[in-house]
Amino acid sequence: MRTLLVDDEPLALDRLQIFFQDMADVEIVGVARDGTEAAEAIGRLKPDLAILDIQMPEQNGLRVASSLPPELRPEIIFVTAFEQYAPDAFEVEAADYLLKPVRFDRLWQAVERAKRRKILRGIADRIAAQDAAARPEHDDGIWVSTRSGAVFVPVESIDWIEAQRDYVMLHTATRSHIIRMSMRALEEKLDSNQLLRVHRSAFARPSQVVEVQRMGKTINALVLRDGAVVQVGPNYSKTVAERLGLPA
Repeated sequence: MRTLLVDDEPLALDRLQIFFQDMADVEIVGVARDGTEAAEAIGRLKPDLAILDIQMPEQNGLRVASSLPPELRPEIIFVTAFEQYAPDAFEVEAADYLLKPVRFDRLWQAVERAKRRKILRGIADRIAAQDAAARPEHDDGIWVSTRSGAVFVPVESIDWIEAQRDYVMLHTATRSHIIRMSMRALEEKLDSNQLLRVHRSAFARPSQVVEVQRMGKTINALVLRDGAVVQVGPNYSKTVAERLGLPA
């Protein structure tokens, strides 16, 4: 554990340094003597553990701990001569709270607890990262409310979508569904490789396109297999052409 010692009393710092000499897997990477120095040292050194006095000049240890951004926050063990700060210390999720004069056995227990917490936090972060990586980037379907409940419409079944005021219509080969949703929110849910935005009020599935209609060089409409004609906006014509492999 890369450890920072913070105390405005030189004798207290000396005592802590002597104790840490007898602990395995602990490296003292720096010392600080007031709250401002502590905050600066944590940002610069990025220790795994900070031993923080509470009563200090500039900022007290509690304020230092509460002001740290999550990405810089080490495990924290508070040391103080005052019992009344214990509730506040655990409110900022300290690993432990030790009263001065610090005993070696209690310091050792606190450091071991901090080590376990660091390991568990690392495991939790890895699991969260794996879950995020496994989570699909886009939704595979959309729930549509009905009178009797809701029906799930798989994205792969949707041929095209059109906006109608505050609602959108999801058109499949067998039926259409209406849902209250903005086109922007819908665009965030959909994979553009499946349903391409072709107009500010429409999406279309490229694989369903059987005919392209142009006005001059600009694509202005797509004809789908079911005969539906989907308008293409001028600002989307080039993207549609590229997606279909046509000259823009």
